[in-house]
Amino acid sequence: MKNYLYFSLLFVAGSSFGQTINEKLAKAMQDIEADSSMRHAIIGVSIADSHTGIVLYEHNAQVGLAPASTQKLFTSCAAFDLLGKDYRYTTEIIYKYCKPDPSRSYFVIQPSGDPSFGSARFDSAKPAVILKKIVAAIQENKITPVSSQYIVKDSAFAGNAIPGGWLWEDIGNYYGAAAQSLNWMENQFDIILKAGRKTGDDVTIVKTQPAGLAASMVTRVKSAAKGSGDKTIVYPEYGSVASVIEGSIPAGEDSFEVGASLTEPGNVFFQQLNNRMKAEKINMFYGFDNRSPLLSLPDSLFNLFALYKHFSPPLDSLNFWFLKKSINLYGEALIKTLALKKYGVASTEKGVALLKDYWAYQGIETSSLHIQDGSGLSPQNRVTTDALVKVLLYAKTRPWFASFYFALPEYNGMKMKSGSIGGVRAFAGYHKAKDGKEYSFAIIVNNYDGESLAAVRKMYRLLDYLK
Repeated sequence: MKNYLYFSLLFVAGSSFGQTINEKLAKAMQDIEADSSMRHAIIGVSIADSHTGIVLYEHNAQVGLAPASTQKLFTSCAAFDLLGKDYRYTTEIIYKYCKPDPSRSYFVIQPSGDPSFGSARFDSAKPAVILKKIVAAIQENKITPVSSQYIVKDSAFAGNAIPGGWLWEDIGNYYGAAAQSLNWMENQFDIILKAGRKTGDDVTIVKTQPAGLAASMVTRVKSAAKGSGDKTIVYPEYGSVASVIEGSIPAGEDSFEVGASLTEPGNVFFQQLNNRMKAEKINMFYGFDNRSPLLSLPDSLFNLFALYKHFSPPLDSLNFWFLKKSINLYGEALIKTLALKKYGVASTEKGVALLKDYWAYQGIETSSLHIQDGSGLSPQNRVTTDALVKVLLYAKTRPWFASFYFALPEYNGMKMKSGSIGGVRAFAGYHKAKDGKEYSFAIIVNNYDGESLAAVRKMYRLLDYLK
């Protein structure tokens, strides 16, 4: 009897340990879908062996789902291949001094869509560093203080800066900053708010960083319960309607930072350059005009001074922040840059078409990529988890893979890109299990109910079977 019991227990244990990864994942998926918060949700999963590319498990892998920021993987890999990891943006500033009439002299800014121009993330691109070098060049060239204008030459960036499909409630916030020809400080600024002492009290704007960028902003923010976090939304100026910030921040906060997007980053750059010149006693009068009749004057009337040429950090450095901190601006700049290099026009629409064609060439069905932008911010985007895993597998074969892999954040002890917009949570990345097996995976949940954190925990429980 004892022997019979022993072998029975051994059989049960052997069956448990012999369960395949596919069976474990299938059971985990059943548990997730049985959860009341997932009753109306759609879950897509695709998991493959990173070495062989063989699909080990999939669930709704061919269903197009909103991917949020996991869509950045498509843009990132295409940029590495089509631009190269050493690609750098350039921004040039030339001073055209009019010999017969100095009052017609002007600055020409020739940007290239560099999303890192004026970014505090890079020592060489910090605003103070760039402004100091430009002013030093003006002093070295002994440019006579005269009336002058700034003219941005950016015909290749004609059209709407904001991608189609972006929500009005997103574009006024820091993560909704649009990619333009001349970007500055990642096209965002901070609003410093002061809350009341109790729930329901009005919230006031203390200042902005840089100063003076919300002078006409209407404040409709209220104080909420402590620990409630940032629940604000910034709406940009539209026609005769001033920009508005509404929502709530926790009560008792005296210096609460909220990020907002810059709709005219070029003007902020010019103003800061003006201020720096004035501080150095360079007394000029400055205007802003991108369509100036001065452009029609022949070059023979001018002396040209090549004042400054700025090179961005290389693409692999830009990509690091693009993926690690999920900066939407970088994705939108990259997709426009891809279009500019091929078609001579920096448009989101042409960049999206190029991206889809590029991945079709790599074996991903075009119908699995219904995308609107380069970052995943649009809720109209739809991609499949199968397509995401194919991108991850492709990346492993490329010489730039180490840079790509290094840029991926780490969540739940796994290297993976996350994605989050309203009703959407997604993860896509790599993991090496304790037994040495390596996986490439993607999981997307759309239309879940309840708190985002609860949905993430359920997704983690499934992914934990890869450990």
